[in-house]
Amino acid sequence: MKVAFASTDKIHVNEHFGRAEEFYIWDVGPDDAEFNGIVQVKAEGDDEADRIEARCSGLAECAVVYVAEIGGPAAARLVAKKIHPIKSKDQAPIKETVEKLQEVLRNSPPPWLRKALLKDKSAEIVN
Repeated sequence: MKVAFASTDKIHVNEHFGRAEEFYIWDVGPDDAEFNGIVQVKAEGDDEADRIEARCSGLAECAVVYVAEIGGPAAARLVAKKIHPIKSKDQAPIKETVEKLQEVLRNSPPPWLRKALLKDKSAEIVN
């Protein structure tokens, strides 16, 4: 499944969703993970809803997005698009976060994460 990370240094989850100009995308499965690319977001416009929508659209293929912080309206918009925001505590390293996510995937993922995995598999079938 595709997972996005909001980061200013490419190493840690340390950026607020609303300020992020880049998201680092990883393909994460229970047994393997690899960096997939960068989604760049243009922070144009004065309207907060437009800025949130621009970020959400750029992450449309992702099942999960890790952020340092996120506001309520942005989190609700992501969830409505079946993208699950997760606040990362203490500016965790991206690689460590990926490893922890893989451990959850291997053991007993919560229902929302199982759905996220299914979303990704159905996208593969369509493509």
